[in-house]
Amino acid sequence: MLRTRLAGALIAVLAIGGAALAQTYPSRPVTMMVGFPPGGPTDTLARIMADAMQPSLGQPVVVETLSGAAGTLATGRVVHAVPDGYTIGIGQWSSHIAAPAIYPIDYDITRDLQPISLLAASPLWIVGKTALPPTSMTDLIAWIKARNEPTTFGTVGVGSASHLCALYFAQKAGVTFQYVPYRGAGPAMQDLIGGQIDLACLEASSGLAHVQGGRLKAYAVFGDARWPKAPDTPTMIESGIPGATISFWHGLWTTKGAPKEAVDRLDTAVMSALADPNVQQRLAALGQVIFPVSQQNPAALAAYQKAEIDKWWPIIKGAGIKAE
Repeated sequence: MLRTRLAGALIAVLAIGGAALAQTYPSRPVTMMVGFPPGGPTDTLARIMADAMQPSLGQPVVVETLSGAAGTLATGRVVHAVPDGYTIGIGQWSSHIAAPAIYPIDYDITRDLQPISLLAASPLWIVGKTALPPTSMTDLIAWIKARNEPTTFGTVGVGSASHLCALYFAQKAGVTFQYVPYRGAGPAMQDLIGGQIDLACLEASSGLAHVQGGRLKAYAVFGDARWPKAPDTPTMIESGIPGATISFWHGLWTTKGAPKEAVDRLDTAVMSALADPNVQQRLAALGQVIFPVSQQNPAALAAYQKAEIDKWWPIIKGAGIKAE
């Protein structure tokens, strides 16, 4: 009887200790992995979210960059981290939809991560260097076809949204490009502004200030409707390219098996950050559209990601895209 009571008391103490431990999460800084170079849209969004999540968590969120392989290196770091909720990763269309279909990875993108929340999205658009003569998409297509020399098109990683955008554009418009691959949107943007390449298909939010400042030309948006931040820029559909829509969205994940209490705290921190008027203003200025509150949770992110995989994997595999 005494042993039974002692065992029961020990279990109770452990349970109380475990609950107290869970309630103290986080007791140290949280690391947010970013799989793309500094200066790009994913890095920018990561730093805004990291700063905005800190007050709710009561601990710093430290951004760590590990770029390469379309974001799969950073994602792999999250997958193989200790499942305690202290390593999280920001991902997007390229890293969590396209890349797992074409890169040799040692994890399952839907089974080996714990979703936290959808964050925000913005469209992609075709932008060109300011020296390009065409002023409309129709003129641009005609100009490309009439040229004797190749038109250079910057892409961000094999099989990325930027890459598929370029392939889709070339196929539907009946043109050819000389593709120039980059490891991130930041370097591609720099070369485009500098005139080293002719065109690129990039996340609209990352190039908005440059278009407004006259450092880039915007030709068309890859969306169902015109982008509110650039209402004078037509959609690809309006420009005669049907079906040209890609939503460049971002989400947040942590390691599979992380305690529910940690996931809940992280999700709450995301919701608090996205409800902050200052964060909303900063994201709106970038052209980012925040997902509704009803989608700022693990289940919604999991469902959204699955729907995107079901849509894009057949297209990627049908095109025979392979990692280089």
